[in-house]
Amino acid sequence: MGKKNKQFVEKITAMEDDFAQWYTDVVKQAELVDYGAVRGTMVIKPHGYAIWENIQAELDRKFKETGHSNVYFPLFIPESMLQKEKDHIEGFAPEVAWVTHGGEEELAERICVRPTSEVLFGEYYAKNIHSYRDLPMLYNQWSNVVRWEKTTRPFLRTSEFLWQEGHTCHATADDAQEETARMLEVYKDVAENYLAIPVLSGRKTEKEKFAGADYTLTIEALMHDGKALQSGTSHYLGTGFAEAFDIRYLDKEGDQQPVHQTSWGMSTRIMGALIMVHGDNRGLVIPPRIAPTQAMIVPVAQHKEGVLDKAYDLRDQLKDLARVGIDSSDKMPGWKFNEYEMKGIPVRIEMGPKDIEKDQVVLVRRDTGEKEFVGLDKLELRLPELLEEIQQGLFEKALAHRNDKTTTATDMEEFKKNLEETPGFIKAMWCGDMECEEKIKEETAATSRCIPFEQETVSDKCICCGKEAKELVYWSKAY
Repeated sequence: MGKKNKQFVEKITAMEDDFAQWYTDVVKQAELVDYGAVRGTMVIKPHGYAIWENIQAELDRKFKETGHSNVYFPLFIPESMLQKEKDHIEGFAPEVAWVTHGGEEELAERICVRPTSEVLFGEYYAKNIHSYRDLPMLYNQWSNVVRWEKTTRPFLRTSEFLWQEGHTCHATADDAQEETARMLEVYKDVAENYLAIPVLSGRKTEKEKFAGADYTLTIEALMHDGKALQSGTSHYLGTGFAEAFDIRYLDKEGDQQPVHQTSWGMSTRIMGALIMVHGDNRGLVIPPRIAPTQAMIVPVAQHKEGVLDKAYDLRDQLKDLARVGIDSSDKMPGWKFNEYEMKGIPVRIEMGPKDIEKDQVVLVRRDTGEKEFVGLDKLELRLPELLEEIQQGLFEKALAHRNDKTTTATDMEEFKKNLEETPGFIKAMWCGDMECEEKIKEETAATSRCIPFEQETVSDKCICCGKEAKELVYWSKAY
């Protein structure tokens, strides 16, 4: 490795030495974000926002395929409106940011900066739903939200973040619960098939569910350091908000009925998962299907006659097969190589005078670093094939890591040992008592991540109290 290359890589702390610092280094050096002027806020830079746009595009396409329409609701919520759903506001109260003045004038009523928008949608639905013919009403909003976090880290936990929030109304509980499950599957699809992140699907415990929901479904991913990250949630709200906001419809028999509601969301937090699942000590690694640039052409000895022209011809040849960029700047090739490794570009295409003579290019994989010489006559077939190999390889590697970091425990001693020696997901039985759940968290800092849909029995006793077990739960320390 050349001196310049070495200095560039040294900007990243090794993840084995300090994972938290490694994460911060990657976020900064890969030019994903910068810090905002207010504590806990972030400026999402072009490279970071381009990745989010691709995630957003896939989600938005799937929302529309399932019949949802995009809307936009205000940023501000009057305090009196927020108070209408008691459980909901109590759950968010510690994180709410309040506006108390408009200019120099003190407001007669405090205004909340939205932490989520259930109450806004509730107010709207109460005015706009009248008959069973109005249902289902399937809306989604792309927006920012504000939650005043005590401890912040880019993407993972910030005072302001971007997300989508779906809010739907249905005539029956069955229809709403079907919607809740369907949208969780959309999140799982995007996580696994586009972001190459394997996820566990299941239900949150009563303690961990969304404030105001009857129940919450979740997808949970495992990061490289063995901590879990909640990556998308879908909530069945039942009729709680309908009762609070008087959202009723006239059924076919002419009777007034409350609607059944759902809400569901995925945020820029998934960007943190992308970094911590696939990244390495050379920087970011982006799965091809979500990468803004899938292949970057780097001309070598571009000052020599014909090299740049040939590189641009190559870009034009490939532009309909993949998202291809070209770096024709006067920076040294070695600097460029490190730059695109740091930024996680899936494939680098090197082309110099000797390659032109041989009618070939050099393909370099970001995930493994492997080089491959490919003739120009075979490149149009090989590049899409290679991108797919990288996509599948990243998923399989992440899945193997999760499997290696998933253990089983039948008593607290084994639970604590596993958490110390093999941090990751721990499968353990639970009696269903919240006291046991709280005791496990108090003693180990691990929390329940989900009650998986696919249950198995690893013991007949609760991991904590030893009483008869009710269900299997995945536990882990988490972000």
